Amino acid sequence: MILRAALSAALARTALTGLRHRAPDRWRRVNHAGKSVDLHTGPASTLAAAVGAGLVRPGLGAAVLAAGACGAYDDIVGAGDPRRGFRAHLSALRHGEVTSGAVKLFGVGAAGLVAGALLKEKPVDRLLAGVVVAGTAHFVNLVDVRPGRAAGAVLALGAPGVLRRGPARELSAATMGAAAAVLPDDLAERSMLGDTGAHALGAALGAAIVAGNGRAGLAAHAAAVVAAAAYGDAVSAAARSLGRGN
Repeated sequence: MILRAALSAALARTALTGLRHRAPDRWRRVNHAGKSVDLHTGPASTLAAAVGAGLVRPGLGAAVLAAGACGAYDDIVGAGDPRRGFRAHLSALRHGEVTSGAVKLFGVGAAGLVAGALLKEKPVDRLLAGVVVAGTAHFVNLVDVRPGRAAGAVLALGAPGVLRRGPARELSAATMGAAAAVLPDDLAERSMLGDTGAHALGAALGAAIVAGNGRAGLAAHAAAVVAAAAYGDAVSAAARSLGRGN
């Protein structure tokens, strides 16, 4: 477990260093406080989480990478789009406009279903698992409204998983290692996860949750993430209000 977390952390730090020397300027944003920050912790944590998940089961690594790629698409293509949330993007879709947010929504949903199919055998369990993986990715993105909120949520929600055995433990450790590695830069407002990192870390966390739960647990977690999505504005507001000076 410790080795798995250390490997993910080392990979994230190495990727972050490399990106800072080579990434183009379009990977910069102005944060909530008006500071210019980079988005490099997003791809760095995505790579680390995907490799960590892939070492447990190769297909899971691909699903986590796909979730991060969908987030990256929205980070770049949707940078100037003020529309946020499921309702806004689905409304645009009904009017014939395919927004970057809609691409992300369906792409992450598909990645979740793939992960669910890899982790569970029965159709009902696979469907519930897909909802948990995609929903957890969305939840982590919802709380990524201030420095440290998303990575901190991944660490807090992933901690119970390291007490389990088998794939749940390994996936939790790898995900937490990636989140812990980028947390200092996030808190110091040198970088932000963006949709890229939030969705990848959330998908990896969701996979860990799925691996450690049977049908009853999956149903409970699925209900929780669906409720979080339905009350997304309230969830983001609660995350925004945590702490002081942010």
